[in-house]
Amino acid sequence: MLKIRIRHTKRFQEITNAFLRNGFSHFLFRLGLTDRGSSNDSGNEMKMQDVGVKLRHALQELGPTFIKLGQIASSRRDLVPLEIALELEKLQDHVTPVPFDRIREIVEFELEGHLESFFSRFDEKPLATASIGQVHIAHLPSGEEVAVKVQRPDIRPNVETDLSILSDLARFLEENTAWARTYHLRDMIAEFSRSLLDELDYRVEGRNGERIAKQFEEILYVHIPKIYWDLSTDKVLTMEMFHGVKANDLKKLDASGYDRKLIARRIVDSMFHQILDEGFFHGDPHPGNIYILPDNVISYLDFGMVGRLDNELKYHFASLILNLREGDTEGMIEIFADMGILSEETDMRAFARDVDDLQTKYYDVSLNEVSLGAIFVELFQVAYRHHIIVPSEISILGKTILTLEGLIAKLDPELSIMEAVEPFGRKMMRERYHPKNLIENSWKDFVENIEILTNLPKDLKAVATTIRKGKLQLDINVQQVQVFLSRLDRISNRLSFSIILLSFSILMVGLIIGSAIAGQRNVLWQFPIIEAGSIIASLMFLFMIYTIIRSGRM
Repeated sequence: MLKIRIRHTKRFQEITNAFLRNGFSHFLFRLGLTDRGSSNDSGNEMKMQDVGVKLRHALQELGPTFIKLGQIASSRRDLVPLEIALELEKLQDHVTPVPFDRIREIVEFELEGHLESFFSRFDEKPLATASIGQVHIAHLPSGEEVAVKVQRPDIRPNVETDLSILSDLARFLEENTAWARTYHLRDMIAEFSRSLLDELDYRVEGRNGERIAKQFEEILYVHIPKIYWDLSTDKVLTMEMFHGVKANDLKKLDASGYDRKLIARRIVDSMFHQILDEGFFHGDPHPGNIYILPDNVISYLDFGMVGRLDNELKYHFASLILNLREGDTEGMIEIFADMGILSEETDMRAFARDVDDLQTKYYDVSLNEVSLGAIFVELFQVAYRHHIIVPSEISILGKTILTLEGLIAKLDPELSIMEAVEPFGRKMMRERYHPKNLIENSWKDFVENIEILTNLPKDLKAVATTIRKGKLQLDINVQQVQVFLSRLDRISNRLSFSIILLSFSILMVGLIIGSAIAGQRNVLWQFPIIEAGSIIASLMFLFMIYTIIRSGRM
């Protein structure tokens, strides 16, 4: 901890004092961050909810970096107890506006000119304020109304100082505590740092917005504000301004004659289009970031936080939902295993029992009675109990769906998000198992297997050399041995079958070419070899495709 104390000593002391004031002296002492004299509470008498309240107050007091950290932690139900997560969800930015003179200085420095040369009018009173920046309405010389987001002065150095302290602290905790090593705390803080620094670069937000806008070029009921790049930098973002109604302002929506059911359906469909069709989605769709325009058009704002799902994660998400609906516990466990998130400490029997309890709770229940957000919460709680670290992309998705479900429940209580997501999930499964995709994926797997076989002699030689030197170490979790052996057996069988099929196919091609050159049919003991061989090869190929589809893995 000496390194932390030397670097940024004043800020480190502010952080320590904030936690001491909020009753965490015993916790800090246990971590080795304070001496015994400052520890004046038992640390064991507080209930989880009380801990959450005190933690929320401490993070609120420490400013933007820690508020963002708490907000992200609130979505990690696989890492944070539910009671604490619910309290951290209440974290809000409470900041005073930056004086207009300072805003003028920032805009003029960033755009390299007088404010009046860029804007014919610039409102001094901000439209909205937050811990990172504030938004002002302005007009361009052409008369267009725009919204100008301006970053608060000196926030980047302060955030970088906090992130440096958090990084050093994470390193210290991993070196001295088992739980920090188990949860790879340094990696989590590094990921959080990248995300927060991206939010400090408004150009990233602008590019995120344009990327999502392209997703809806042919969908007229979704509108994404235009970015004025010639008036934007990493600290100033100039966007199209429009006047709409907040998605949760039900009185205004009803008074203006909007169709709430249609709005709810469009929001849900547009979000799952982003998530499952595109794999790039708005990561914070709370009501303040969704406005309703005339003709029930949906407009999304603020793309500082986005989520990403690659094809595998999209498939895993869709498979989890479908397996849950079908009551397939083994399928759900297999998906967790495929995602590579089961730890060595996971008690597979207990885990399987909890997953079975979860699917039993929702199996054969009307879709209108099922909350997808509640399912995510329970999945994260199961993961927390079994030391399973859920990928951050899935945690962002879980938070997004929870936020979305809360909004939809107000707009149209009869609309089930669980029901709405199923068509997207089944569409994805159909695309995954389309013959064209199956052939492409099978060919990729075949090429990879050939590469493995090519390198096998070298690998075996390296293993033999290691064994002779007495340096071979085995670290096998007994609970996972059967699963490991079963998978190994399945892989080896499929690989062997593929090699046999390839060899047989090569033999058949040779016979066909030979018969074509000779100008006669290949008949053995009056038996049509080529015709029979072709049928056998086709059956073998179909059988291999069937087993791949049945296993659910490519």
